[in-house]
Amino acid sequence: MPELPEVENARSVIARAALDREIVDVDDHDTWVCRPHPPGQIRAALLGRRLTVAHRRGKSMWCETSGDGPVLGIHLGMSGKIVVADPDGAEVDGGDYWERGRAAGDYRYARFALMFADGGRLMLVDPRRLGRVRLDPPVELLGPDATEITPAQFRGMLGRGTAPVKARLLDQHAVAGIGNLLADDILWRAKVHPGKPVDELTADEVAALLRATRYAIRTSVAGGGVHTLPTLKLRGPEARCPRDGAAMAHGVYGGRTTWFCPVDQKL
Repeated sequence: MPELPEVENARSVIARAALDREIVDVDDHDTWVCRPHPPGQIRAALLGRRLTVAHRRGKSMWCETSGDGPVLGIHLGMSGKIVVADPDGAEVDGGDYWERGRAAGDYRYARFALMFADGGRLMLVDPRRLGRVRLDPPVELLGPDATEITPAQFRGMLGRGTAPVKARLLDQHAVAGIGNLLADDILWRAKVHPGKPVDELTADEVAALLRATRYAIRTSVAGGGVHTLPTLKLRGPEARCPRDGAAMAHGVYGGRTTWFCPVDQKL
């Protein structure tokens, strides 16, 4: 599913291609994607306005609107992509890296759309219909963004309770933006077992986790998404750890399938 790097990519598409364009129509007919808003409510709130700034925290993004209008929240879900298309057929997109056979101009799975006065449009294209669009989302409930979290905040969020470290990394209220693939990459790089209780982490392990978090996010954002992480090839029954040659092991931590090296990520 899209993690922080994919959402940042989608946010940058909105920032580059969709800001300061007058909204003349809104397709908000999908009552599941646009819950809790009934059809027409988002449209009425946005007509005549413009998107002015695109923000992101963790896996969530939102846009401020002109004229003291409402905040437009957009969540990509597990398969969402932002597509901005112009009247001449040109388009830019960002988000989920699996195209699922979609060619340019294929908008069958557009679940929400803004139409602009110049003929262009912004769409949430989402084959699995797991994205979300809503007005004034509660972004204040999210933890600090994983790209901006300070060492003190990082130590603090790992110093509370007895949860497995993998579960804590996935907790969006603790730190926003880390998903399953990023978490496994971070833990492998830091040589920390995913099931180790957070209250048993040493100071050196916490420091290693912070370094690994910064590295994994920086490289995956630069590469275009979590699918560019080299550790993805370590997820499978035939995979071996390149550090020691051990067969990779797997289990469920934080409710997610987790791959780790049983030799240098000992519990």
